[in-house]
Amino acid sequence: MSDPRVGVLYSRVRVEEKLLFEAFERRGVTLDLIDDQKLIFDLTDVDNHPYKHFDVIVERCINHSRALYSLKILNDQGVKTVNTALCADICGNKLMTTSALAAARVPQPKALVAYTAESAIEAIERLGYPAVLKPTVGSWGRLLSKVNDRDAAETILEHKETLGSYHHSIFYIQEYVKKPGRDIRAFQVGPETICAIYRTSPNWITNTARGGSSSNCPVTPELADICTRAARACGGGVVALDLFEDPNRGLLVNEVNYTMEFRNSIAPTNVNIPERMVDFCLQVARDGWAAANGWPDEGPHLASISLAEGASA
Repeated sequence: MSDPRVGVLYSRVRVEEKLLFEAFERRGVTLDLIDDQKLIFDLTDVDNHPYKHFDVIVERCINHSRALYSLKILNDQGVKTVNTALCADICGNKLMTTSALAAARVPQPKALVAYTAESAIEAIERLGYPAVLKPTVGSWGRLLSKVNDRDAAETILEHKETLGSYHHSIFYIQEYVKKPGRDIRAFQVGPETICAIYRTSPNWITNTARGGSSSNCPVTPELADICTRAARACGGGVVALDLFEDPNRGLLVNEVNYTMEFRNSIAPTNVNIPERMVDFCLQVARDGWAAANGWPDEGPHLASISLAEGASA
């Protein structure tokens, strides 16, 4: 193909976006930057929308709602994106991620969902204390609660009910996995697990955005296998996976992130993550989504998705 026309849909130019811009520039690709704060979509004029001439649009939004809806509109209008609306829909919601991983038989921590405070108490006690209460939509380790006993459970659930928003009325409850003071963040680009880091912290939340330190984690065959299976279950593409090491069950996939941050992972892994992301984006532009993911068929990305739940983050 001739020089590809590549767009980047973004909210703010952070370190990751600058690194991606530089990687595209080294390939001689001129980017069209699309600020989601200024974006207006005509939902009905599908023949004359201004994005149909793009070979691929790379999504880098901070806001989950803007990302999901924009990708849905673009994909419906025939525009290739990295990642797809299906990937964003699944990965942007912990309940949907858990369901997709379970359907694909990918090992993960046990999780339950309940819709009232009373049934949530029952679910927590079925899992046993401590348990972890999470919002279905959210990132950076925010609003997670480690529930150590019934008194704490009743207090936290009362607070969530009082807050009153839709997502606080869906009680997503996960077993507490005793980690060895760390978890794993692995980076999947298409069919390959390109690198991984350990995130170490004395706190039970090991996210680097919350102060966790990072070091290189070898990509073993076991790690590559579970990451590749999990990524495909969630729609494929460029994703970051958070995994726990359980002494009895081995690796468990905790979350899959579709607009991944990687600034703290380049140095410890010595892998040029933005360059690998650019490789994938250009292959999507040239060969399509299935080929870039190494799939022999069109894969799960063509399945219809529902936005009925409403996304907010």
